[in-house]
Amino acid sequence: AATSPIALTCALSTGVAKNPGVLTQPTKSLLAKSYTMRIVTNCGNIIAIVDAKNAPITVRNIAFLATNKYFDNTLCHRLTTAGIDVLQCGDPTASGSGGPGFNYADENLPVKKAKNRYPAGTIAMANAGPGTNGSQFFLVYDNGSFDLPANYTIWGRITGGLNILKAIAAKGVVGGGADGAPVQAITILSLRIR
Repeated sequence: AATSPIALTCALSTGVAKNPGVLTQPTKSLLAKSYTMRIVTNCGNIIAIVDAKNAPITVRNIAFLATNKYFDNTLCHRLTTAGIDVLQCGDPTASGSGGPGFNYADENLPVKKAKNRYPAGTIAMANAGPGTNGSQFFLVYDNGSFDLPANYTIWGRITGGLNILKAIAAKGVVGGGADGAPVQAITILSLRIR
């Protein structure tokens, strides 16, 4: 069933653009199972199940970055409202080009022929081409992401807080366009995987 937007109440956004420096890519593997991710934001909590069975490298790297507080006090820098329905986060510089200083391969790509490869609630990696995953990811808030090609690693599914994302999207993009910074600034206060 569709989740309707809620009246959004957000604390003042405290996220700041910052350069966290380069990190060394982790090598320790996680158990191949599902984990819970909690993203605490100034607009409420987003809860997700992350899949280390089908996306082990991705989940290992995101969990490593989360443990090192890489995402803490960062802005979700991009909202799209036409063609694709996503909120993009994970870039501490808030420029759209930041990352941890290492890249890794794609995994768990959706079926190319599927009509809607990224249904509402999907969490997938943003990238600049094959094998360029870093720290940026997107949260799909609606079922309108039909234009996305099957090029993005799916590593999680939102189980709580999708209504928060829909409410942020309903406020639109700065300047009134369909792709850019969200009008409602959203800060990831903390992101943890357990």
